[in-house]
Amino acid sequence: MIVTRTPFRITLGGGGTDLPSFYSEHGGFIFAMGIDKYLYVMLNPSLIDRKIRLHYTQSETVDHVTELRHELAREALRLHQVEDGIEISSLADLPAGTGMGSSSCYLVGLLTALRQLRQDFAPLHEVAEEACRIELETLNKGIGKQDQYMATFGGLTVLNIGRDGSVEVKRVKVGVAAFSALLANAHLYYTGLRRDAAEVLADQNSAMRGTAAIKRPVAESLLAIKDLGHRILEAVSAENFDTFGRLMHEHWCFKKAMSQKISVTHVDQLYDHVRREFGVLGGKLVGAGGGGFLMLYAPHKHRELEEYMLSNGMPRLHYTLELEGSKVVSSLGNTLLHSMQQPRRAMALGGN
Repeated sequence: MIVTRTPFRITLGGGGTDLPSFYSEHGGFIFAMGIDKYLYVMLNPSLIDRKIRLHYTQSETVDHVTELRHELAREALRLHQVEDGIEISSLADLPAGTGMGSSSCYLVGLLTALRQLRQDFAPLHEVAEEACRIELETLNKGIGKQDQYMATFGGLTVLNIGRDGSVEVKRVKVGVAAFSALLANAHLYYTGLRRDAAEVLADQNSAMRGTAAIKRPVAESLLAIKDLGHRILEAVSAENFDTFGRLMHEHWCFKKAMSQKISVTHVDQLYDHVRREFGVLGGKLVGAGGGGFLMLYAPHKHRELEEYMLSNGMPRLHYTLELEGSKVVSSLGNTLLHSMQQPRRAMALGGN
């Protein structure tokens, strides 16, 4: 049994600039952090038959990888030439569709498990790019590159994305005590709303590929968001966290302007209220928008804000920074199982 643990992420700045429709012209910039909420993938070669058994919100039992309905699992197994004889399950600390990058966490966690099974280890960049190719090229999903990289690297991280799609990864160092203060002020509240990120991002992608008149306002918003991302990085690096909170409000204003699918009316009304009544300096819906988690930066009145949000059906999620990305946390019996599979699966489970 191989078990991998992959962290969810929160984008702090630059969100949306990691989509090919934008970075291919302007380059992208993402400042994000992995958090201590995880998606677990459990992988076990079958010893009794050659079936593939896949367990997620549904269950599938098929004879061959091409029969799988789950696109991410199917393409990950095909890429690593595993055609049958395996069982895969997954569990997560947070529900899917909440803006934390769950799909890419699943994919990166599965790719990490498959490489452990095959004893075919690779640099983190290679794992992240495998996931990007599957989601953006093979499956043609209208998403960006930050989720795959953050799932792979974790930590407090900057992604500089070139116009050619190349990604430079940089770690950001902030004092432990100071960063704890930031996390104490940066509250996360679950709205109870779930959505498909690709659907929310469809308007942005469509506009960036549209006529000049349609493209211009979206491109201008994303350029402003990219600039704000750099300013947010500077503020956090300098430990000017209240400045970060105010910049997050600017970011949210530009983000909402790109599509009607990004904001939610009752969330906007609640956001305006907590800014007036509880001294919240800024906030945003995490991820593509449309639901999921609402981040609020509140330097004061923490207890009052938390009670008010709970009274509105939005519980607080406590979290901290996760320094590592996807990793194997258990591989019990892996060597024995791998050797038992080799006679029949030498090509499927061996080298590339």
